[in-house]
Amino acid sequence: MPEDLLWVEDPATKAKLRVVPGELRTRDARVGTHVAISPAALPRFLNRFEQVYGNPGKTESIIATAAAHHRLLWIHPFLDGNGRVARLMSHATMLELLDTGAVWSVARGLARRVGDYKTLLANCDLTRRNDLDGRGTLSEEALAEFTQFFLKVCIDQVDFMESLAQPDRLRTRILIWAEEEIRLGQLPAKSGNILEAVLYRGELPRGDADAVAGTGERQARRIVSALLDKEVLASESSRAPLRLAFPAMLASRWMPGLFPDK
Repeated sequence: MPEDLLWVEDPATKAKLRVVPGELRTRDARVGTHVAISPAALPRFLNRFEQVYGNPGKTESIIATAAAHHRLLWIHPFLDGNGRVARLMSHATMLELLDTGAVWSVARGLARRVGDYKTLLANCDLTRRNDLDGRGTLSEEALAEFTQFFLKVCIDQVDFMESLAQPDRLRTRILIWAEEEIRLGQLPAKSGNILEAVLYRGELPRGDADAVAGTGERQARRIVSALLDKEVLASESSRAPLRLAFPAMLASRWMPGLFPDK
């Protein structure tokens, strides 16, 4: 980070404080009306955080992502950048649990609804309202409301990216492109067979290419080579399986909503 972003100002004393990346804070902190735990208690609270949120089941982890998001901010482990760390943590959690491929991110959705996000997040710091509002010190109702908001934001981002990428039409657009390239003499015949197999399977062993294309081994190698040259297929090595690639020059053709022409 540039030097000017490595300094923050203490809101009370106006003193300039240097931010050391990755270092737990050594000073008291206040965020709005919330007074964070003391610096000496940070290791104990972070260990407990890991125990609670480290290994729940998959469904529980998805639901608990919102609670973990708030809890990390409540602990406030760093002098600065806690919000960014919490959003990165939530993004990484969804990336691992749902195998999103980073196609969508909850952080983007939260940024688009920053007012609701900050209000509901701050409400989670309120003390419980009555005997029906959970058993801890903080309001369980407020946490449930934030969790519902958080998960709806995730769903909104999935729907938004699906509407742009139109995955149900992706196969058709790719195969139409391949047919046009074949007619123009830019690709060998049967190239569409290889692309369709990769689309269906996710990846295609090179040894299966001739059977998929319905050609001899030599012609299958020619087809694969042409598709690799067009950068619509990729492979880690000359023996590794083939997988679909998305070259920038075809982005607007294959996914017109996500990558417009201009």
